[in-house]
Amino acid sequence: MATAVPAERDAVARALPGAAEDIRLPGAALCRTAGGWDLLAAGVGPALAAASTAGALTAAALAGRPYGLVVSAGIGGGFEPGAPVGSLVVADEITVADLGAETADGFLPVSELGFGAVTHRPPDSLVRVVSAATGALTGTVLTVSTVTGTAARAAALRARHPGALAEGMEGFGVAEAAAAHGVPVLEIRAVSNPVGPRDRAAWRIGDALAALTECFGKLGPAWESWNAHEH
Repeated sequence: MATAVPAERDAVARALPGAAEDIRLPGAALCRTAGGWDLLAAGVGPALAAASTAGALTAAALAGRPYGLVVSAGIGGGFEPGAPVGSLVVADEITVADLGAETADGFLPVSELGFGAVTHRPPDSLVRVVSAATGALTGTVLTVSTVTGTAARAAALRARHPGALAEGMEGFGVAEAAAAHGVPVLEIRAVSNPVGPRDRAAWRIGDALAALTECFGKLGPAWESWNAHEH
């Protein structure tokens, strides 16, 4: 499990039974729960999240206990009216929104420039069971390096990504690391604020963290029912 910051990691940990131990990794620390979850505060932004997640995946593989799933989790912005503040979003697509080139004709994603991909797709079966267990919305979660702060940029992102419900800063980086290790990935976001003009008075970070805890408290049967080989 990879979050950006310790507050998100701790929100997830509160939903998981048993004591936890800290395990030091190069450049990061894991919190390992008694139930077998490894929780990583991977850092803010796609680059640091990718590096930290890749390090954890490599350490697990070298220790002979490779991971079967990587989950990117945290709070994020929601595109209204589809994903209002307080809602949960499970990504059926994890898409990096600002990796590419600005041209006279508009934005070109890096995939159209001939350099790799801009989207990772979590296993459909896993998205379905997690959404059913938590009541979460299902749609695209965008990864951005610069958080959206204007109505114009929010509108431009929605125009390019009509299925987008939320944005965060780490999901694509986590997904890139997981893909390099051949491990399936999932992204879950609890919406703390609308995507658009930055109005700190409208942010509900505490409520979103509580929603994240509640979400993971409901997921025990979902993990057990998912067939990890369907990816």
